Amino acid sequence: MPLKQSEAVVLRSYPLREADLLVSFFTRAEGKVKGVARAAKKSKKRFGGALEPLTYVRLYWEDREGHELARVDSCDVLDSPLSTEVDYPRAVGLAHLAELVDELLPDREANEVVFRLLVSVLPRLRAGSVWMPLTYFELWMARLTGVLPELGACMVCGEALNGSRAFFHPLADGLMCANDKRLASSEMARESRILAAEMFRAPVEKFDNGEAWPRERARDLRRFLVQLIERHIEKKLVTASMLEKIE
Repeated sequence: MPLKQSEAVVLRSYPLREADLLVSFFTRAEGKVKGVARAAKKSKKRFGGALEPLTYVRLYWEDREGHELARVDSCDVLDSPLSTEVDYPRAVGLAHLAELVDELLPDREANEVVFRLLVSVLPRLRAGSVWMPLTYFELWMARLTGVLPELGACMVCGEALNGSRAFFHPLADGLMCANDKRLASSEMARESRILAAEMFRAPVEKFDNGEAWPRERARDLRRFLVQLIERHIEKKLVTASMLEKIE
């Protein structure tokens, strides 16, 4: 079969036998593709650092009849996260983007909108400045995958939350007003809800003004989004708990 090619972002890679790697890609043309990169640990010419997670590449692969895994032929690096400083928060943030894509999207289903979202957010997730791009990506991923409920009304009574207090709970699928909130609910600040509305109206570039967000900004929004996503996938996000522990 002829080689296929597509822009792609490396999601994860795992050792497979002595010199091979099992690699998961998010391709522009066909969505998530898993394949085996033969002798990837030895072949610097064919792969080099192209299989590092969250590297933006042009991928060449072959689908083999009767095989679930593709054969990865080679990769050309278009952009690498290793080209700039990688501190611990950034490393966890990059892993979080990969985990969200891996958990929320099905295999072999192209999603041009999510691909463009990921490629636009990646360059803005920099050392010392992770919270804005993470918030933007989580919010849009929840919306694009159908996880996000209406943020402007109480999920119980339907009353508008404009200007009023809003609450969320790990076992609820939306926001609640003060009268209908559950025990042990958390409050989402009005500023966070306004920010979410602004992020739906503008590209990520608008929020990248060179100033790093403090961790507390929109933290309640991120916690709400993670809870929604975890309920949807019915498992905990490993990287979400790691992000929560970052000071």
